[in-house]
Amino acid sequence: MHTTALTLIELGAILLFLGVLGRLAGRIGLSPIPLYLLGGLFFGQGGFLELEGVIDFSEVASEIGVVLLLLLLGLEYTAKELVTGMRQSWMAGIVDLVLNFTPGALVAVILGWGPVAALVMGGVTYISSSGIAAKVMSDLGRLGNRETPTVLAILVFEDLAMAVYLPVLTAVLAGLSFAGGLGTVGVSLLVVTLVLVVALRWGNAVSAIVDSKDREVFLLTLIGAALLVAGLASALQVSAAVGAFLLGIAISGATAENAARLLEPLRDLFAAIFFVVFGLNTDPASIPPVLGVALILALVTTATKIATGWWAAHRQGIGRLGRARAGTALVARGEFSIVIAGLAVTSGAVIPEIAALATTYVLIMAVLGPVLARIAEPAMGLLERRPRRGPRTVPVA
Repeated sequence: MHTTALTLIELGAILLFLGVLGRLAGRIGLSPIPLYLLGGLFFGQGGFLELEGVIDFSEVASEIGVVLLLLLLGLEYTAKELVTGMRQSWMAGIVDLVLNFTPGALVAVILGWGPVAALVMGGVTYISSSGIAAKVMSDLGRLGNRETPTVLAILVFEDLAMAVYLPVLTAVLAGLSFAGGLGTVGVSLLVVTLVLVVALRWGNAVSAIVDSKDREVFLLTLIGAALLVAGLASALQVSAAVGAFLLGIAISGATAENAARLLEPLRDLFAAIFFVVFGLNTDPASIPPVLGVALILALVTTATKIATGWWAAHRQGIGRLGRARAGTALVARGEFSIVIAGLAVTSGAVIPEIAALATTYVLIMAVLGPVLARIAEPAMGLLERRPRRGPRTVPVA
């Protein structure tokens, strides 16, 4: 069969399959991310139906998916919100980093995968899924709750931490020297600082340059700018994802709202392809050997995320029910964890087992997070109603 025809047939089959999976996820009230990963495992190497014609297109599309994911994440925040969030949540952010980066790094060290793998796995277990957390809180009607600003502040801190972590990871994966790595981190920090300054002082000007009343022109300008900035960032040994995130931060006001509304369908499409491609590159046969480790990591990091949210909400004077809601809202892992693992596996600097472990871990956490968030209130209600045992009294004769 002609290569173009084969590519179109396979791509159409994948997209139709993703549509079915997305509808199924909506019916059962879960994030579609784990189902997209399973879809990739189904079509990928070692799966039930291995595809070849769509590989070249899917790799480019998955890169665009990462750029759009991070661009829209940046559009959710203004530079002022980021700075304010850092001031208010830096202590909770540090606790979150220590509690949740450590388990992944320790597992990589214990398994003998080396320090580079430890850096990768620490990032995979550290970062919560902003997308899943936001969707869960919206679906459950919790956006106006007292604990929600605390949750969002922690998520903002994590996103800023990624702006430093991803360039460091990129430098390490590229095998740069210590001096070269410091240079990359320095460039990243300089770019982050410049973008925040520009966004704070001249955000309206940046938005005006991108904005247009013509929807077609607006989309072309916005996506073109995102891909250009991402490409330049990658050329400077700074993650393309960070470049897209920073561009999103620099766009604010009504322009950011319009951009988010127009880009959301495209983001969802290309992000779905990104998750499928990650699954395509993971051999299902490699999952059973790491399933036990993934389950242990899931249990440990579920406890550490709940502890993080509980402690942070307690510091804000929020009650026990709100603390439980805050903790469970942070449990889910998703897009960023897969981005980190994808960067590592693509570089060839780590063993392929990391892809299997990250996929299995994200599958578990992307399902477990929304479930725990939904049952947090009834579970706490049962605990609050349970009678407490007091000192036994002896009846007086």
